Amino acid sequence: MLGASVGTYPFVHRQTRFDLLACRYLKDFLESILELRNCAKTLALSILALLALVSGASGQVQNAASKPPSVEDKLAQSYRAMYDLKFQDAFKAADEAKAVAQDDPLPYVAQAWVAFFRELDRLHALRSEVFTTDDGFNARDSYAWEPESKKTFDAALDRAEKLAQDRLSHNPNDARALLALSLIYGLRGDDMGIFTKKDLKALSFIKSATNYSEKLLALSPDSYDAYVATGMGKYIIGRKSAPVRWVLRMGGYKGDEQEGMKELALAADHARYLAPFARILVAFEDVRRNNPAEARRKLEDLHQQFPNNHLFLEELNKLNRTSAQLIRQGH
Repeated sequence: MLGASVGTYPFVHRQTRFDLLACRYLKDFLESILELRNCAKTLALSILALLALVSGASGQVQNAASKPPSVEDKLAQSYRAMYDLKFQDAFKAADEAKAVAQDDPLPYVAQAWVAFFRELDRLHALRSEVFTTDDGFNARDSYAWEPESKKTFDAALDRAEKLAQDRLSHNPNDARALLALSLIYGLRGDDMGIFTKKDLKALSFIKSATNYSEKLLALSPDSYDAYVATGMGKYIIGRKSAPVRWVLRMGGYKGDEQEGMKELALAADHARYLAPFARILVAFEDVRRNNPAEARRKLEDLHQQFPNNHLFLEELNKLNRTSAQLIRQGH
């Protein structure tokens, strides 16, 4: 060992004068240990081995601490900051994720999600009264994007789609590409449905998102983010009147309100990126189904996770006002 040359061990890079002096002292120390009696020799060797283990563990901790963050680390930071309405931090983390993996479409999808969620917050478009009754949804306002935000949204989705399609051209079963395309078309559908009220166009995008999601889920059943697209599509169509559902099914659109909500609940519990978004939708459904206790539980959990997001506190206050009103009426 003491005579090992550079390259014999991966952690030996260059022998300096200090290294040679240290090796000489170590050699003398080992020779002195060998001259000891058996008990003392065993004790000394045990101490030496323990010191070596401690030194190795310390090196491993230092290596782990110095390991650069992965693209998933950065994506997690971006989505968490987004849900907490820290949009500048969310955009920054998405940009850093792009730098880590330049051929990955998901950082661009995250950037588009941040732009979309910022508009939802600015316009107060994500409210329970819009989603809990058919009349409220049909009478919802149409909204105009802030122009620069719309440019960011569209450019990020276009770039994400190009990267995803490039990956699929090399591997048709690329899971990250399929997930990206599910989220891309889902976002385009949300834009059409929530902001511009172009419901048929929204359903067309959601149908494409569902196709990519179903292919991904057949390959990777634990890709729970894909259930957001499939669940929303089935839920929205399932809430249409029977004649409309029949026409849509003739066009290849799948609708089942209960099945759609089950899939959104799966995403709410297990999705990596969109669990909080799915949980909001499931909480709104709890309100619609007159299940305020479950809605309150979900909203309180979201408020704890994202205390800067005023939406959750506002929705909790609405539930409290409704409960107080029912108590006054004797219900």
